Amino acid sequence: MTQKIIPVIMAGGKGTRLWPLSRATAPKQFIQFVGDRTLFQATLSRVSDTALYEAPVVITNEDFRFLVAEQARELGIALSGILLEPVARNTAPAVAAAAAFVGVRFGEEAVMQVLASDHEIVSDERYFDAIRVARDTAASGKLVTFGIAPAEPATGYGYIEIGKALPGGAAQVKRFVEKPSLPEAEKMLTSGGFVWNSGIFMFKAGQVLAELAQFAPDVEQAACAAFANATGDLDFTRLDADAFAKSPDISIDYAIMEKSSNVAVVPSAFTWSDMGSWDAVWKLGSRDEAGNVSSGNATLINTKNSLVMSRHGHLAVQGLDGVAVIASEDAVYVGRLDDSQNVGMLVKQLASAKATAALTETHPTAYRPWGGYTSILNGDRFQVKRLFVTPGKKLSLQKHHHRSEHWICVKGTAEVTIGDTVQTLRENESVYIPQGEVHRLANPGKILLEMIEVQTGSYLGEDDIIRIVDEFGRG
Repeated sequence: MTQKIIPVIMAGGKGTRLWPLSRATAPKQFIQFVGDRTLFQATLSRVSDTALYEAPVVITNEDFRFLVAEQARELGIALSGILLEPVARNTAPAVAAAAAFVGVRFGEEAVMQVLASDHEIVSDERYFDAIRVARDTAASGKLVTFGIAPAEPATGYGYIEIGKALPGGAAQVKRFVEKPSLPEAEKMLTSGGFVWNSGIFMFKAGQVLAELAQFAPDVEQAACAAFANATGDLDFTRLDADAFAKSPDISIDYAIMEKSSNVAVVPSAFTWSDMGSWDAVWKLGSRDEAGNVSSGNATLINTKNSLVMSRHGHLAVQGLDGVAVIASEDAVYVGRLDDSQNVGMLVKQLASAKATAALTETHPTAYRPWGGYTSILNGDRFQVKRLFVTPGKKLSLQKHHHRSEHWICVKGTAEVTIGDTVQTLRENESVYIPQGEVHRLANPGKILLEMIEVQTGSYLGEDDIIRIVDEFGRG
């Protein structure tokens, strides 16, 4: 059995509280907010010390499988496995399935650390001190959670009341507290003895399954059956859909952490945020002398304590205080920072209207295992996209029934297959693919390939595609 910690990264969430940048099909964990890495990549980096950790296990859903693999590849970080959830069932069944995987791969006594892929954490010595305390406490048989020293009376987090001290630096959990009102949060902050519930856990693989079998047997049975009947697909492990769907939709907190008497907390002083609101992004950003955080194309005049981010056009903000102005390629959000916890309510309203529902689901930029594309312009019977293809990757051999395509190479070198002919396109060269013709695009070079694709035809939907050969196993 390994003596190292097995990181289990939860990367399947489809949260939209950071709309319009975060969408259901392009959630916040795969987006760059602070620094030059996505939140998921920053999480991978925190568990990259091979003296302390084994290669991580990632559990995600079908839609994000290639994003996970590609973002890990960009960092050169190997993964122990990628488990695919067939349906969303909250964190308890996800943890149970991961524990079953870890138990088989590393042994039931192996200590696993469960961590979210969308938290921002400063991984300094205080952080790793807490990790070592938690590891030793978990190895002794406890279910361990991390409690963050509260910096303010936040109402967006749950709290933990610290109980009796345990040997080694951890403490018993006296009780869990749901997200409080502001007066309740202020009272807890004043009285002391309370920490934020971080949603980071550590326990032995076999032990967490045993606790689930006691307190949430339906979860344990469904998840273990889903893993036992899982199938391999390239580098992915597909959990059995029928078995996994039988699990209750319940969090690991409700399933066992709040019920077991065997729970410990490690009070921690490291910097942590669940990045659950634009206010959290502003607090973690690098502020100028007026208290503003900005990125992208933005001009701020007589504005203070604000967050301004643009991924497309130029934002000019004048005479405002304490606001968030966020522009994606196709939508703009403007609201008060102190009200940004409620963006989810706005997204629900957008999702309920036919005219705006797509703005909550899809993003103009879509990622694929070979790279991705950005929708630039849509019109009647035509569409313009920017394609980007990773070095060494290729699209499926395919054809379309209802559209023809024009490809223009703007960066890199393209290998284009049309019927039985293979040709090379260099910058500023173009090619035409007739409707119904079998074709393929590949990047044989060492730099990113960028193409402009102009589609014309009677139907331009993404489902008008017949894949003949696909190295990624897609139908």
